[in-house]
Amino acid sequence: MKNNDRVNYEKTDDFRCGYAAIVGRPNVGKSTLMNKLLQLKLSIVTYKPQTTRHRILGILNGSGFQAIFMDTPGLMEAKTRLQESMAKTAQRAAQEADLILMMVEAGEYNAEDERICNIIKTLSIPRFLLINKIDRVGKPSLLPLIDDWQKKSIFTEIIPLSALKGEGTDKLLSLIAGNLPVGPPFYDPEMISDEPERFFAAELIREQIFLQYSKELPYSAAVHIESFQERPGRKDYIAAVISVERDSQKGIIIGKGGTSLKRLSTLARENIERFLGRPIYLEVHVQVRKQWRKDARQIKKFGY
Repeated sequence: MKNNDRVNYEKTDDFRCGYAAIVGRPNVGKSTLMNKLLQLKLSIVTYKPQTTRHRILGILNGSGFQAIFMDTPGLMEAKTRLQESMAKTAQRAAQEADLILMMVEAGEYNAEDERICNIIKTLSIPRFLLINKIDRVGKPSLLPLIDDWQKKSIFTEIIPLSALKGEGTDKLLSLIAGNLPVGPPFYDPEMISDEPERFFAAELIREQIFLQYSKELPYSAAVHIESFQERPGRKDYIAAVISVERDSQKGIIIGKGGTSLKRLSTLARENIERFLGRPIYLEVHVQVRKQWRKDARQIKKFGY
């Protein structure tokens, strides 16, 4: 996908370019961080864990560097085939990266963080620990926390920050640029991601499912774009299908008289138009695919 505003950079002999994988357990702020660094909402963000299901690539062009960020699903113990696929996606991104950005929450450390540390400490690349949400803890408790992490001798850099507020992100970006491999850019400076527009349309619809419905329903839903037609002189046409696992879930998404689905479609359309920068006509349908999260063929069909 391309940016409407072309970014020019000067390619020199010491130009740096590489992939930075953002990893961590669910809901530590990975997507928020990538969006903040890109100054663009590329990854959907909700208050619920496990919102991110794909490896989402975001390209940032700066003075003398091109940083290619990979937002990844949260690493956790997998209980379904879908979660297994998500975990493999995150681990593969870490193994393919030139730089690891592991995120943890300030004041919180658990067995999942420990397991992720054990995975990334075997990788012979720069490893940054990002202690996120520092605005939630007092400064007196932050220094001992940093000291504890330094004693583990795993990370090249330890950076406290607030991804939501942007605190510490300028320092982080400078360190990232200086630790990428020397080499030419991999992508045209107009590119902001390797995913097509239809991918982001599906993600923005799925974001509304997470925001508007509670409990298990958002995790049981997948969104597939059946048609994406650019129509010069007219609104683009997008047809999307929401797949859920049970008839009762279909009824909840549609709502009484279709009111819930209409609200979802309206908010999703507004966000897609904002993202694309042009008007669209969005049509959304709901179907039932029983136990799709446990079916390897259906998981693959949905792009996971």
